Amino acid sequence: MTIIETYHSRSEGMSYRRMGQSGLMVSRLCVGCMSFGEAGRGPHVWTLPDSDSRALIRMALEAGVNFFDTANVYSDGSSEEILGRALKDFARREDVVIATKVGGAVHGGPHGRGLSRKAILSQVERSLRRLGTDYIDLYQVHRWDLETPMEESLETLNDLVKAGKVRYLGASSMYAYQFAQALAWARYRPANPFISMQNHYNLLYREEEREMLRLCREAGVGVIPWSPLARGRLTRDFDESSFRSDNDEFGKRLHRGLNDADREVIQAVARVATRRGVPRAQVALAWLLAQPAVTAPIVGLTKASHLTDALASLSLVLDTDECRELEAAYIPHAPAGIE
Repeated sequence: MTIIETYHSRSEGMSYRRMGQSGLMVSRLCVGCMSFGEAGRGPHVWTLPDSDSRALIRMALEAGVNFFDTANVYSDGSSEEILGRALKDFARREDVVIATKVGGAVHGGPHGRGLSRKAILSQVERSLRRLGTDYIDLYQVHRWDLETPMEESLETLNDLVKAGKVRYLGASSMYAYQFAQALAWARYRPANPFISMQNHYNLLYREEEREMLRLCREAGVGVIPWSPLARGRLTRDFDESSFRSDNDEFGKRLHRGLNDADREVIQAVARVATRRGVPRAQVALAWLLAQPAVTAPIVGLTKASHLTDALASLSLVLDTDECRELEAAYIPHAPAGIE
C-alpha cells in the first residue's frame, strides 16, 4: 500500500502534504520546539526565552508553516506553554497542527514516565493545560515503554481519541518490528492507528532506510524526521562545534564515534552547497525532502536564518549526480536515538 499525497499551495510558496493516508494536512516543514523554553527549566542551557521563541513562531506562521512539534519533557513543560500562548495570539486554532509527546520522565516516582494507563491519562491533561487547548492534533509516544504491555498503552491512546482529547496518534523512534506490532494490533482490534513515525533520519544517519521507511510506505504512515541536520553537524566543518553542540549531552551520545566516512559526507554537503551557492543547511534539507517516504522534516529554530534556510530548501531540487555524491560515503551505523 503506498502513501497518498496531496498538495496545496499558498502565495508564500508553502506546500502541504497529507500525513500518510490520514486526512491531516501538514506543511512540508514542521517547526521543532525543543529550542523554546524558559531558562532554568530543564537540562538545556541553549533554549530561547518566551519573547525570542514567539518571534520565530510568528515568522513560521507567516511563511505558511502550520505544523509545530513539542513534548511534555521539553524544558520542564515550558516549551508547551510558550507554544500554546504564541499560537493562541497569532493563529486560529483550527488552522494549526499541534503535536506533542508522552513517555519521557517528567517527575520522580514509578509513574513519572512511561506509557502506563495511569501515566498517559495524567500527562495528557497536563499537556492540554500547558498548551491552552481542548485537544491535541497529533499525540505521539516519545519512546516505546518496554515495561508496560503494548495493549495497555494502545488501548489508552485509543480512548483519548474516542474522548476527543486527541485527534490522531503518532510514534517516535523505535525498532521497525515494534512499530509493525503496534500497527497490526490497531488494524485487527480495530482501533485508531499510528499515522506518523517521527524518527532519527539524516545524511549522517540513514539506518531507517533498511526497514522503518519501507514499513511506513507500505503501511501508509507519514514520516517526520527529527534532527534532519544532525544537530547542526551537516551545516559546518567536521571539526567545528557550536555552543549547543558543546552543551548537548544527548547530541554527543547520538554522534559519538564519528569517523572518516562521516567526515566525507559532511564534506560532500559542503561541496554541493559551494557549487550551488547556497548554505549547507539547504542542501541537507533538500536531500531529505526528496526522499519519497518523508512528509515533513522537523526543523529546530534558534535564529531567523534557520527558518530562511529551511524555507529555501523547499525549492532547491538536487539532481541525481548530486544525490549520489551526498550518499556515496555513507557506511552502516549502530542504532542511535531509539533509547
